[in-house]
Amino acid sequence: MSPPLIRRSLLALTLLGLLGATLWWVKQPKPLAVVLTTIDQGRVESSIANTRAGTVEACQRTKLSASIGGRIEVLAVKEGDQVKKGQLLMKLWNDDQQAQSALAQTQVETARQRVTEACTIATNAEHEATRQEALFKQGFVSSSRDEQARAEAQARRAGCHAAQADVTQTLARLNATRVEQHRTVLYAPFAGTVAKIVGEVGEYATPSPPGVPTPPAIDLIDDTCLYVRAPMDEVDAPKMAAGQTVRISFDALPKQTFPGKVKRVAPYVSAVEKQARTVDIEATLNPDPALPHLLVGYSADVEVVLAVRDQVVRVPTSALQEGALVLLAGANGLLQQRQLKTGLANWEFTEVLEGLVVGDRVVTSLDREGVKAGISFVADDKTPK
Repeated sequence: MSPPLIRRSLLALTLLGLLGATLWWVKQPKPLAVVLTTIDQGRVESSIANTRAGTVEACQRTKLSASIGGRIEVLAVKEGDQVKKGQLLMKLWNDDQQAQSALAQTQVETARQRVTEACTIATNAEHEATRQEALFKQGFVSSSRDEQARAEAQARRAGCHAAQADVTQTLARLNATRVEQHRTVLYAPFAGTVAKIVGEVGEYATPSPPGVPTPPAIDLIDDTCLYVRAPMDEVDAPKMAAGQTVRISFDALPKQTFPGKVKRVAPYVSAVEKQARTVDIEATLNPDPALPHLLVGYSADVEVVLAVRDQVVRVPTSALQEGALVLLAGANGLLQQRQLKTGLANWEFTEVLEGLVVGDRVVTSLDREGVKAGISFVADDKTPK
């Protein structure tokens, strides 16, 4: 074969080889962009959170109503007022009861005067009986006169005792009228803030009859002591106990959390219609001068910390597939599936007991189409540097 022919054959073979390589390259799948996270060491917590929004509650809160109905005569406070323990809040019209009390007081005074009179007469009669007894012994008076004097003294002394009993009776009647008056007034049982008042001066206040709830006349709150009540899923009840650490957040204070403790776990399960059964917990905030002022009724979320591990190998929980599997960035540019043995976990991180070491890179963009073991990959721009 002549040299020109050989050269043309080599050129043709070279072009065919380049064409084949080009076709192979075009048919190869392009590397998939994935978000990778580098495995590190840090803290992992196991925690549980409330199923529905919790509420800020006051340690002391009472809804007051008079025990009898009547027309409101005095409203000594208004909504928002700070009151002291024992301060008058509201008074119903009770002039009739005051009149009864005044009458009972005069009866007490009259009864006391009768005691003075009866007992003085009894004392004189006893002296006379003593004098008659002495005269009888000397023979100056008859025995009948002596007996009559002694009987008179005994009768007068009995009258004294009866008068004293009348005083006790009239005092009891006076106390009864005062008790009735107390049923028409409301005093603050503790220092606090008047949250709400139902009724105005001149309106008729009606007490709540059995089985028929009516709005209280005055809602009094002690907001110097607050706690958070939150419903937790019943399946988590065995994991919770008083004294556990919690983190509390409030809708009114976004992007802030406050440490606290579990104060109480309810000893029963609450069943709410059309909702899951829950167990209420009460959590208190740790004392902190920088804590913002909280309002009773704020909605709150409570996260109960069950366990903590520090400086452990951890993987983002978003990188885990079912069965504790992860996709690992292989050195050959392909994704590799790796089985893990895990420990504590929360929504952010999961403790890795076996399967990964610090520095490994795992895929966290599992929701992207086509992400699976064996494909080639490139790091997405969102991958942390």
